[in-house]
Amino acid sequence: MATLAAEAETQQNTPDAVVVRFAGDSGDGMQLTGGQFTLSTALAGNDLATFPDFPAEIRAPQGTLFGVSAFQINFGSTAIETAGDAPDVLVAMNPAALKTNVGALKPGGLIIADSGEFNKRNLEKAKYENNPLEDGSLARWDLLAFDISALTMESVKRFGLGNKEALRCKNMWTLGLALWMFDRPREPIYDWLKGKFRKAPELAEANIAALDAGHAYGETAELSGPLKQYHVGPVKSDPGLYRTVTGADAISLGLVAGAQLANLPMFFGGYPITPASAILHNLVKMKEFGVTTFQAEDEIAAICSAIGASYAGQLGVTSSSGPGIALKGEAMGLAIMTELPLVIVNSQRGGPSTGLPTKTEQSDLYQAVYGRNGDAPMPVIAARSPADAFDVAIEACRIAVQYMTPVILLTDGYIANAAEPWQVPNPDDFTPFPVTFLTEKNAGDTLLPYKRDAKGARPWIKPGTPGLMHRIGGIEKQVDTGHLDYSPANHQAMTDARKAKIDGIANSILDQEVCLGNTGGKLAVVGWGSTYGPIHQAVRAARKKGVDVSHIHVRHIWPMPKNLGDLLRGFDKVLVPEMNTGQFKTVLRDQFLIDAKPLTKTSGQPFTIAELEAAIEAMAE
Repeated sequence: MATLAAEAETQQNTPDAVVVRFAGDSGDGMQLTGGQFTLSTALAGNDLATFPDFPAEIRAPQGTLFGVSAFQINFGSTAIETAGDAPDVLVAMNPAALKTNVGALKPGGLIIADSGEFNKRNLEKAKYENNPLEDGSLARWDLLAFDISALTMESVKRFGLGNKEALRCKNMWTLGLALWMFDRPREPIYDWLKGKFRKAPELAEANIAALDAGHAYGETAELSGPLKQYHVGPVKSDPGLYRTVTGADAISLGLVAGAQLANLPMFFGGYPITPASAILHNLVKMKEFGVTTFQAEDEIAAICSAIGASYAGQLGVTSSSGPGIALKGEAMGLAIMTELPLVIVNSQRGGPSTGLPTKTEQSDLYQAVYGRNGDAPMPVIAARSPADAFDVAIEACRIAVQYMTPVILLTDGYIANAAEPWQVPNPDDFTPFPVTFLTEKNAGDTLLPYKRDAKGARPWIKPGTPGLMHRIGGIEKQVDTGHLDYSPANHQAMTDARKAKIDGIANSILDQEVCLGNTGGKLAVVGWGSTYGPIHQAVRAARKKGVDVSHIHVRHIWPMPKNLGDLLRGFDKVLVPEMNTGQFKTVLRDQFLIDAKPLTKTSGQPFTIAELEAAIEAMAE
């Protein structure tokens, strides 16, 4: 009987997936805690997805509601495609963290709270009249409250640290408890701490002591109360080399891979802006791959330097977020007029203006597709997940060099900061697209710098090539010759040629496929960008209930796949969820006369699966 009881306990404590949210003040190290828990989880073989949620202010007053930083991770032994809806476990380091996050916790979920921070001052900052750990208001959940601050101080006492330095180890104590709770290894964290504090080994030892103390507390506290140990088994996955990447990591690697496939050095001109700055930080470390990075004095200088690099024969790249993309708009027009390759990454965030600089949104779609003066068509593609950003970056490079055009690559704050496992691809699996520069006159004894090939692209000519001097700039060029020409007929012809070139990109992209479901039926849910995960999960759940619904996810926003219109017309209804007020829905209606219905969200938070399931159910009736 005892053996059967033990087996039943083990089965009960082996969930397929678990959602954990760490929340605290922005100085409590929640992003670091979540990042290291993610590392241990990945090494344990689980599939995972994360969602770091930063406060919008650089340093909000400590203990306030708007200064809370959170990190959510969904991990399991099955395929994980989102960071999860409602957390199973909430670790709250202070009253503000509890108040802003407890509403999302599953009924019956577990709250782990640092009771040492629930003093009168912090309760007032969080707008609590009474201590929620004592007044019964948390009865819907399991509650485990203990003084993490005091326990941390005790665990590092022997190292002689001051109170401030000792309390900085509190996140490691919390991480140790979480590692015990979910049967994660500590050794990778030991190695990371020793590397991080190699110049101050006493700090490494103190943090390791706090980590071990949190782990030991879990072992001893298991005997009573709601704290149990859970084992989440590894996911079945294809053999190969895996690593965890954020969207910023994957884009950086993809840009370098794209430049290598084009056989070009890469120049990156950028200006720091949240959440795009990480791309510059990553590329700085890749000089050995022919990458030059330049932090410009402003956004306009950043893109103009990249255009200059492309003119000189390198692959010019720049990145920013919505406000910076607005500043780059005139220079984008210059790149379109000069017909030079350029990759422009937009890590979208809440707007307008400064808006919500650390929150996610998809509200720059109109800006990407239409946001320049004159008729200035530009290809636009969008990544659907952190790992997908690698392939999308390569595709952006391919289009830029093969069609001699700037390209916009859209991500958002969620993709840029979130992490997921990525199987490192075999370089031999990618088809190179090496660039050929024009080295001699292309029309007998005459140079025609705007003579177009079958794709509509003009030749790429390095400055200084003997005998190939030509004019370049933002004023309208004459057909073929590139001389200045203001005549009406010429402007009409060049406008048409630039448009035809971009429209023709559709000939080199794959037909749109259905991600899940049938190629026709009652309802299609059409997404783009980071809505992929929750849409896919919601459609899968609806189909299990017998709902006739399919998921279509669009990577090439402009131009769109040639078969997309016919595909959408095969469905009775089309629903378009997006984190804006309905921009892609409008583009679909404009291009295909499809009566697409919007499902919009502009809260700075991603869609939940539950929100999409409810919308599908309502529309499928």
